[in-house]
Amino acid sequence: MAGITGDRLRYPVLASRRRFSGRVFDVVTDTVGMPDGGDAERDQVRHVGAVGVVALDAAGRVVLVRQYRHPVRQTLWELPAGLLDVPGEQPLPAAQRELAEEADLTAARWDLLLDLHTSPGYCDEVIRIYLARDLSPAPATGHVATGEEAELTVARVDLDEAIAMTLRGEITNAAAVAGLLAAGHASRQGWVGLRPVAVPWPTLQPDVSGPTEPG
Repeated sequence: MAGITGDRLRYPVLASRRRFSGRVFDVVTDTVGMPDGGDAERDQVRHVGAVGVVALDAAGRVVLVRQYRHPVRQTLWELPAGLLDVPGEQPLPAAQRELAEEADLTAARWDLLLDLHTSPGYCDEVIRIYLARDLSPAPATGHVATGEEAELTVARVDLDEAIAMTLRGEITNAAAVAGLLAAGHASRQGWVGLRPVAVPWPTLQPDVSGPTEPG
């Protein structure tokens, strides 16, 4: 395996043009050098990143939320999750905030379950999934849900049943599928080998110096 540094030397970004800039993501076209000496254009979405939570209660039930997602025109089962779009907020506090806002829960024990590139063929999004245990009701946050979140519903489902739901095609959200399967594996291993929450965020550093040119 070449590793991150070796890969970037083999596929250098020669130029970068911003096509769209938004609150959650930018769309960029990179001109990328190829190992054979040529180059190619690659369109990509640069995303702010996100966090999600597999919240497991004392009875072995996982907390799921059900929310409408407009791009797929469906209401999906998901984990409590949210964007890293609050300036200066670190991933773990963001996950704790999302668990409180979406499920009205807090957790006394937190572990790092996995990091997931959701769709690396076109997007650099990373979502970090935490395992939260020792759950209790959260103090009132004053958060007022708007838009699709105003109709968000919460359920607790046995972890094995939630995993079965993924295999039946009833849970298709990528972060939820990955988080539930990882939690099932970790449970069978007695929760041994989980990484601490202080592990650095897998940040993608810029490939070229200076700002991206507008398209």
